[in-house]
Amino acid sequence: MQAKGRPAPSKGAKPSKSASPSRASQPKVPDDGYVRIRREKSGRGGKTVTTVTGLPGAEGDLDDLLKVLKQLCGAGGTREGATLEIQGDHRDRIEAKLTALGHRVKRAGG
Repeated sequence: MQAKGRPAPSKGAKPSKSASPSRASQPKVPDDGYVRIRREKSGRGGKTVTTVTGLPGAEGDLDDLLKVLKQLCGAGGTREGATLEIQGDHRDRIEAKLTALGHRVKRAGG
């Protein structure tokens, strides 16, 4: 008679790793006073996300800015540490808004 359920792992087998790649492997952003805007798709199931890095300020300031950018773009988003992520490709709108707020902006990536 065969047992039901998942088979027991063989001895010496390594546990499976998560399917999503680590976001910690992203390149470090230089602290040169520029805010960098880039479009990313990797590790997100093909979905496009606009990321904003290099912003000065405390967590509360970043949360307030994230809310303004999400309303401007009409999209969702989140904050991962000091990186703001807005769903979709909104580089033009975000660049114009950050420039109007007095930030020096660069487009990073391709």
